[in-house]
Amino acid sequence: MGSLAILARELGFQVSGCDENVYPPMSTQLEEQGIALFQGYDPATLNPAPDLVVIGNAMKRGNPVVEYVLDKGLPYVSGPEFFARHIAPERWVLAASGTHGKTSTSSMLAWILDCAGMSPGFLIGGIPKDFGISARLGSTPFFVIEADEYDTAFFDKRSKFVHYHPRTLIINNLEYDHADIFDDLTAIQRQFHHLVRTIPGSGRIIFPASVPAIDQVMARGCWSEQESLGGEQSPWQAVKITEAGNEFQVLHLGVIVGTVQWQQEGDHNVANALAAIAAAHHVGVLPDVACAALSQFQGVKRRMELVDEVGGVRIYDDFAHHPTAIATTLAGQRALLGDKANIRVIIEPRSNTMKMGVHQETLVAATAQASEVIWFEPQGLDWPLAQCVADNSPVKATVMDSTQAIVRYLTDTATAGDHLLVMSNGGFEGIHARLVSALNEKYPR
Repeated sequence: MGSLAILARELGFQVSGCDENVYPPMSTQLEEQGIALFQGYDPATLNPAPDLVVIGNAMKRGNPVVEYVLDKGLPYVSGPEFFARHIAPERWVLAASGTHGKTSTSSMLAWILDCAGMSPGFLIGGIPKDFGISARLGSTPFFVIEADEYDTAFFDKRSKFVHYHPRTLIINNLEYDHADIFDDLTAIQRQFHHLVRTIPGSGRIIFPASVPAIDQVMARGCWSEQESLGGEQSPWQAVKITEAGNEFQVLHLGVIVGTVQWQQEGDHNVANALAAIAAAHHVGVLPDVACAALSQFQGVKRRMELVDEVGGVRIYDDFAHHPTAIATTLAGQRALLGDKANIRVIIEPRSNTMKMGVHQETLVAATAQASEVIWFEPQGLDWPLAQCVADNSPVKATVMDSTQAIVRYLTDTATAGDHLLVMSNGGFEGIHARLVSALNEKYPR
């Protein structure tokens, strides 16, 4: 919604908005763009009455602003519908979908197109460091969008991505998530097939080979070009030169067409990159140009972002929300840093799926590549985190119910060479900055 607000402002609208618990980098970005942001849901923010209210999918019936909009008969749309009406027409939309990697892949794709001189527009859930902003209209018909399967709004329970009508579609992966709105994987697959049905015959769907959940979606019917990634018979393949994946070769139709040497690591990012290269190729970008662009790619804020280094202790921020994302990120870090590195992970189970305990059996096991894990147990967790950690943790682990206690413990025990990796899809009570501040007191600069 923050990214969409930026696009609306660029279209010429006067934009303001309200929300709860808005935190950097999005809050900072909105302020820099001159968009008024009101804390909380006071109907007074809708006086004088706006021409249009764009309602995000976090808003439910009973919310004071939602009730005011309905009572007063104010015109309203969902965010995806606003995109479909005001931005998508006459554009070649390239969409990155999947359970994991949407933000990173869409950021990579936008950067590749930009480096190729195509000046794309984009709408991304995070902030790519190369652009310093999460959305722009661009100056050509090409538009890259992060395509989310979460539902659209309280009045539209279809997945958001069915509104986007892409011509180029990436399906990165497909696992069970969003347990608050989907009963099972089949329900998610149904939404993905709705998306597949919107791709024109001349469009292209790009997806990894031999992923049963994706293959089942495609088997329901596909009327567009298909291009697979990573399989023995796939037109696109990646071969790692280094175990960490920070250098790899790209093969197209069995021929080496480029090499990427970049700042990212992990098999998941190599897979994201291959998908972005294939999608860019669909709109005419040569693979060697795409590889050169990715070699300059700086990454995305809150995706394994180094926040600071104090006294030889490194603090990272990672937007984690699913066991697979945690496991692949830690595997990449372990491959990069080596077996002896002290990787200490701090995890907040914040997503709705995590809070419900849907993945509790695999969540704790996903931390096997860490040296130590500190679990934050928030109020209202629907499952026995401490018991699961005690029974199943593959590494040293502690459960704490206070971020103050976590900061104090890490400050007391951190030594030079430690890597403190904070994983949460929220603000986590500002724990990153608090760790930096506490460590600065311990290790004055």
